[in-house]
Parts: sequence; C-alpha cells; structure tokens
Amino acid sequence: MTIARIGIIGGSGLYKMDALKDVEEVEISTPFGSPSDAIILGTLEETRVAFLARHGRDHTLLPSELPFRANIYAMKQLGVEYLISASAVGSLKVEAKPLDMVIPDQFLDRTRNRISTFFGEGIVAHIAFGEPICKKLSGILADAIAALNLPDVTLHHGGTYVCMEGPAFSTQAESHFYRTGNATVIGMTNLPEAKLAREAEIAYATLALVTDYDCWHPDHDSVTVEMVISNLHKNAINAQRVIQETVRRLREIYPISDAHSALKYAILTNLDKAPTATKEKLRLLLEKYL
Repeated sequence: MTIARIGIIGGSGLYKMDALKDVEEVEISTPFGSPSDAIILGTLEETRVAFLARHGRDHTLLPSELPFRANIYAMKQLGVEYLISASAVGSLKVEAKPLDMVIPDQFLDRTRNRISTFFGEGIVAHIAFGEPICKKLSGILADAIAALNLPDVTLHHGGTYVCMEGPAFSTQAESHFYRTGNATVIGMTNLPEAKLAREAEIAYATLALVTDYDCWHPDHDSVTVEMVISNLHKNAINAQRVIQETVRRLREIYPISDAHSALKYAILTNLDKAPTATKEKLRLLLEKYL
C-alpha cells in the first residue's frame, strides 16, 4: 500500500512549512528497529509526502548513531519511490560558498563501522553503485532550484560529497587532502542513506546546503558559531521552498528510475534456498523477485 511516493529526510525544520496540510505523525517499526523519529505525513502541492528528522526532532542522535536501515526501510514501508536528502555540509571549494546549494553526483566514503546494507544472514546482493545518485531525480531538483532564483544562492549541479565519520570535524590535513581529490562538500550522513535507498529500489538525491567552508579555508577562523547558525536558518527556509517546488514538478512526471529495479540482477543467492527468516525479514525488498 502506497501512502506517500515522495520522502524527505533532513532537519525537523523542513516540515514546518505553511504549505504542508493535513499533517499527522506516524510511529513505524521495522525489522531493523525504529527510525530516528516519528515520520511526519502531510499534503504538499496536492501530494502526500513523508518527512523524517534524521537526527530526531531534538537532534539527539550522532551521525554514527543513526538507524540508517530503519530510516530507509520505514520509507519503503510507506511506499516512497523518490527520496530527497537535505543535509548541512561544509564546502571544500571556494566557489561553493555558504548558502549555496550542491547536488552531488558522487560520494567518497570515509566512514567506519557503519552498516549500509540490508543483506547478509544468508542472502547476498551486490548493487551497482557507480552512479550513486538518481540522475532523473537530481535533474528535477536542480531545475526546481534554478527556477526559484533564490537570493545569494548559487546552484552547483554535480560534484563529490565526502562522507566522514565524525562527530569531530576534519583536521586541516584531512581537509586539504580531500581538496586534492577535487571533492566539493563534506558531511557525515548521506552515503549510508544512498546505499540503502538503492538496495530498497528508491530513487535518491542529495540536496547539500553549504553552511561554511571547511577548515582548509584561510579565513576559517573568522567563521563564528553565530554565523553558522544564521546560515543554517537561512538554508532551512530556502530548502523548504526547494522541496515544495521539487514536489510540484515531480508529481507531474514521476519518472522511472534505474534505481527502481536495482535488485533485478544484484541478488546472487538462490532465493528458493535462502533462509526463511531472512526472506521474511526482507520480504518488502524481495517480494517481486521471490
């Protein structure tokens, strides 16, 4: 049963918009535990959407504590087919200035010990992940940003998101190292989400919201906490407008994404011989292949 075809993961401020109507909270349990918070369902642009506060609405979860599998599985249970991830990031390029928006098309994994697959326990699957972002969804997202012509915001379509472990930010040596690899932004959350969304056959795109330059920048010491908080607030307001416009455009098309059939050739295990308990646990992902 499809309750919401479009999902948004980000800060709790994303769903506090006047345009969101018929709001309700839904507590969901999954085979992987509970998601970060209750999921907020609402109607936006005549479309039912699902919002999830990634770190909990009171920001109580570290990046390494996030229940990534539960978050994505819960979206799948609601029928989500398109997932937009809004995230605060640091910039690794001078041209990607604070308040800019970046839609990356690549990831660099610098995390440790994060479970970013639903599989195992007797079922093996290897998804194709050379292009980790859905081009069709990211294109609609980029068109929405361009159409809004937001003040003080430049869109950077493409680039690499470095996903670091955290919770501490980079050392200067690390920051300069990432820049030698031509990375664009750095954050702590999106890569596990992207991998799990692909396994769940959900089209996924990142809306990276630049709050500040990472510590490589010579003027980094002049950045104050007040400035970062101010940028976070401005980014949240801009992100609300982008989400609304993206939902409006997406509901007119609902494009078929390669992500929607990502498991077609990825499962190597003969499911007839796979453990029953694992098949039941993953039935939502496997049912069209059983």
